[in-house]
Amino acid sequence: MSMQQLLDTVRSFDGVLELAPTEDSKFPEIAWGDHFFYYAPDGKIPHGQPYATIVTKDYPGEPESGLAPEGRWRINVHVGNKDRAELAGGPERSGEPDFKAADVLLPHPVYGAQGWIAVVAPGESTTPTLLTLLIRAHDDAKERARRRSS
Repeated sequence: MSMQQLLDTVRSFDGVLELAPTEDSKFPEIAWGDHFFYYAPDGKIPHGQPYATIVTKDYPGEPESGLAPEGRWRINVHVGNKDRAELAGGPERSGEPDFKAADVLLPHPVYGAQGWIAVVAPGESTTPTLLTLLIRAHDDAKERARRRSS
């Protein structure tokens, strides 16, 4: 799945707010070119973390995902700890994951323990699961927003 196909899919979700910082934005340079997804039908950035992100470069302080070459990018999705352990291994997993592996469901290199998964260059092996996880993450964010407003 190309990044554009994935962006088009997530942008079609009801109430989605996408932040896509650029050089002309108020956001820090490190975030330029990346995408952050929230449930926010009012168009206002909600309090808290996005439910999914797409990053186009390795961030300082994270194990490298090898995102420097053209066409490599990583999607991160909040799935919760139970699903993250089932999908991408839990503390019992032996050895450190290969965070550069493409088209593999992995724990997020930094936020795995907080229930985040990551996929570098999603392809045939991960796309169906990834799309289901994105819909679920969006629906979970929508439910959190509903609870906050009631």
